[in-house]
Amino acid sequence: GTGSSILSALQDLFWLSKSKVEKQLQIISVLQWVLTFLVMGVACTLILMYILCTDCWAIAALYLAWLVFDWNTPKKGGRRSQWVRNWAIWRYFRDYFPIRLVKTHNLLTTRNYIFGYHPHGIMGLGAFCNFSTEATGVGQKFPGIRPYLATLAGNFRMPILRDYLMSGGICPVNRDSIDYILSKNGSGNAIIIVVGGAAESLNCTPGKNSVTLKNRKGFVRLALRHGADLVPVYSFGENEVYKQVIFEEGSWGRWVQKKFQKHIGFAPCIFHGRGLFSSNTWGLLPYSKPITTVVGEPITIPKICNPTQKEVDFYHSMYVDSLIKLFDKYKSKFGLPETEVLEVN
Repeated sequence: GTGSSILSALQDLFWLSKSKVEKQLQIISVLQWVLTFLVMGVACTLILMYILCTDCWAIAALYLAWLVFDWNTPKKGGRRSQWVRNWAIWRYFRDYFPIRLVKTHNLLTTRNYIFGYHPHGIMGLGAFCNFSTEATGVGQKFPGIRPYLATLAGNFRMPILRDYLMSGGICPVNRDSIDYILSKNGSGNAIIIVVGGAAESLNCTPGKNSVTLKNRKGFVRLALRHGADLVPVYSFGENEVYKQVIFEEGSWGRWVQKKFQKHIGFAPCIFHGRGLFSSNTWGLLPYSKPITTVVGEPITIPKICNPTQKEVDFYHSMYVDSLIKLFDKYKSKFGLPETEVLEVN
């Protein structure tokens, strides 16, 4: 009896230790992505400039030569790597929150798609994990569909960062890149566009479900030009993982944010999550809050090379209605009250 008790105690200790190790691996996996998002581009640029001034300048020169030769690759579908998309680190990333992908309808491989992802949140963590990695099984849930997460084109001017992003199937959110994927890359492509962009990120805060969509119609026009079906996607919990200082309209803080957004493409936010060693301190790590991304029913879009504004407005209205219905159908399943209303700005 004593031996069995000791063995049981040792097993309990082993599993406790394993649990702690897994938690630390989850924290490390999320931290590396946060640092990638915030500083990798600038850091790699500075390191490359430094190497040019050392005895190892030839290495930097060779990379720069390759960069010039490879400059247009991001605009032509990029260079995805299934090996990178299947890294174990992304599974730890998924389990930290956790993040879950919910499929509601099948997608035909004979069609192309534009997914509208809502809301942006601070870093679009759900969009990255679900569509730029295989951690939540997007390839198994939508067989034959190639997802491309679209992000700021400026990221692809940064050395090393551009290659890292492309390996996950991330592409620039510009017309050249989207036109290529939807017209010269066959069928079965799905471009994920975070429609609200930087403007939406300025208003994200825990407990708030709002999207910037009323005047965002460019993605609908692109869908019509290519005959790509529109798919509404809502990520419950995306706004819960960081707390942000919200500047009121007309304040100096909001003026600075809008200037950055207009001239650089992103809006600087003052935000915080939890600390590295304790959830009770402030830091850059997001809070461990569940994120559930629901992919809705595709809206069949006809191919119209030169759509009129009336046609764009019609399909945009269909998309907004479909997104609201998706939100209302699933809100109670993921912790929101039945009275919660999706605010469309």
